Amino acid sequence: MMLRTRNALGACSLLIFAASYNTATQDPSRPKILGISHVRIRVSDFCKAKDFYSMVLDQHPYCPADKKPIGGSVALHSSQLITLNINSLNAGSSLNQQSLLEEVGFITDDAAGLQQYLTSHDIAVSEVGERPPSFTVRDPEGHRISFIERSTIPTQLRPSLPFQPQIIHAGFVVHNRVVMDHFYKDILGFQVYWHGGRKDDETNWVDMQVPDGTDWLEYMLNVPDNADHHTLGVMNHIALGVPDIHAAEAQLRKNGWSGNEPPKIGRDGKWQLNLYDPDDTRVELMEFTPTQKPCCSDYTGPHPGQHP
Repeated sequence: MMLRTRNALGACSLLIFAASYNTATQDPSRPKILGISHVRIRVSDFCKAKDFYSMVLDQHPYCPADKKPIGGSVALHSSQLITLNINSLNAGSSLNQQSLLEEVGFITDDAAGLQQYLTSHDIAVSEVGERPPSFTVRDPEGHRISFIERSTIPTQLRPSLPFQPQIIHAGFVVHNRVVMDHFYKDILGFQVYWHGGRKDDETNWVDMQVPDGTDWLEYMLNVPDNADHHTLGVMNHIALGVPDIHAAEAQLRKNGWSGNEPPKIGRDGKWQLNLYDPDDTRVELMEFTPTQKPCCSDYTGPHPGQHP
């Protein structure tokens, strides 16, 4: 009887040890990735770019006249930032050298934990900085991605306001979807929100939604290697969500915009309006929700302004 008891206790101890060992050695869990915090765009003339983005965001431009600025930020209502940089071409970023969209930043609830998680997957990352905690990483095609710690996502203002832009997605050229999916989907947990193309049987755009929010990255596929500057400006872009595209257009014209491209319903079923900054980077205004059924595929996640 005592021998059986000792054997049972020994087996129990081994099970407890094995469970403890597995818990201690298993991969760390992924902290939340909540949405877009900022984008950084390279510009050739800060003052001209600041005038443009201030007009788009319905803000008063300011450019110091007594010195040549090297860059600065334009804040959106939800504490998101568009950072304009005129002196940051990194000679080591040859894969992405022609893109003026230099960085896309995402909000996480635990920067140190996410850095540890990526390290456990053999992803090279920077050290975690302070105030606020943040770090950077290069995706498989060389795009600079940063993660900044914050406990909340940007919030949409009252629907009654006609003009309240917020960054809802950023897009860049992608050459190899398989390797990018391994990084964004398999490791970081992004999921396809919608995909489509110029024709129903094509896939030119893949919207990869963050796992714990409604913002997304857009893969711009099938772009020629010899694409010119204007084409790259169209592809490497940002999108600002607005509740009413026609009210947004009216406000833009009141602010001095003189573009001749009218609003249109895109293949994704959402109203949109394309603008271009002085260096040809596209700024796409887009309504938060579709007004008609999209082509090619259904939406699989919540729209901006909805709870994920």
